[in-house]
Amino acid sequence: MINVLKYSTNIHKGLLLTALLYLSGCASLATHGLTQGIANSIQNQNDIAIVEAGMPAYLLMVDGMIIDTPHDATLLMAGARLYSAYAAVFATDEAHARMHAGKAYRYAQRAVCLELSELCSDDAKDFERFTALVNRVMGREGVELLYTYATAWASWIQANSGEWHYLADLPRVETLLKRVTVLDDDYEHGMPHVYLGVINAQLPATLGGRPEVGRTHFERAIELSHGENLIAKVEYARTYARLLFEHELHDRLLKEVLVADPEVEGLTLSNVIAQKQARILLEESGEYFED
Repeated sequence: MINVLKYSTNIHKGLLLTALLYLSGCASLATHGLTQGIANSIQNQNDIAIVEAGMPAYLLMVDGMIIDTPHDATLLMAGARLYSAYAAVFATDEAHARMHAGKAYRYAQRAVCLELSELCSDDAKDFERFTALVNRVMGREGVELLYTYATAWASWIQANSGEWHYLADLPRVETLLKRVTVLDDDYEHGMPHVYLGVINAQLPATLGGRPEVGRTHFERAIELSHGENLIAKVEYARTYARLLFEHELHDRLLKEVLVADPEVEGLTLSNVIAQKQARILLEESGEYFED
C-alpha cells in the first residue's frame, strides 16, 4: 500500500532550503541599515559554509530590529524569510527546525495581519472567503506579503510533517502562491511555480494528486528563469520524475543541473545548493528506480 503520509508531507527541504528565501530577507534589510552591497554579496556567494557561519548574526540583527519596531511589516517579512531558510538549511534536528520555522511563520503572519488585516479576520477562516480575499490583493507589496506568507507557512508545514492537521493548510498556501503568479508571474525567478509544482506533484493522481499540473508549473519556472534557476530542475526531478518513475527525465534534469554554470547574478548561492542536492539525487538514482 502506498504511504499517503510519506507523499503528502513531501514539501522537500531541497525546495525550502533555496537561498532565495534568505536572500530576499537580506534585501529587505537593506532599507534598514544593511547595505545593498552586502545583500548582493550574500546572494552571489558560492561558499555555503560562509553563509552558514554568518547567518546567526543576521537572525539576531533582525530580531533586535523587530523588537525596536514591532509594527514594521518589511522587517517582519525579512525575519520570516531568514528564519524559514535557517530552519530548512541549517537546523540540526527536527525540534530545531520546528522552532525556527515556527518563528518564521509567526513573523510572516504578523506582517500580513498588519498590511492585509482581512486575511486575519474571522471571515478568512472559511476557505472560500479566504480565497476571495487573497484574490483582491494587488500591487508589488501585496506580492511580497503573499509570497513570504506562503513560503513561511510551507516551511512550518514541513517542520510539522508528521501531524495531519497541518496538512489541511496546504490549499491555503497554494491559493497564496497562485495569486502571486497572477500578479507577477516571474517573481523570484519563477519560485512560486516551483512551490506549486511540488504541492501538486506530491501525490499520484489515483490518490488525488495532480502531477501533470505540477509538471506544468515546473516547466514554467524553468522557462521564466531561462533554465538558470537550478532549484526548479532539482525539484522537477525529485518530485514529479520520482513520483511517476520517469527515470530518464529524472537523470536528464539532474545532469543538466550539474553541468550548468551556477554563477548567475542573484542565483549563485541557490544554484550551488541545487547542485549539491542534484549530486545526491543522481547517486541514489539507480537504487530508487531499480526494477
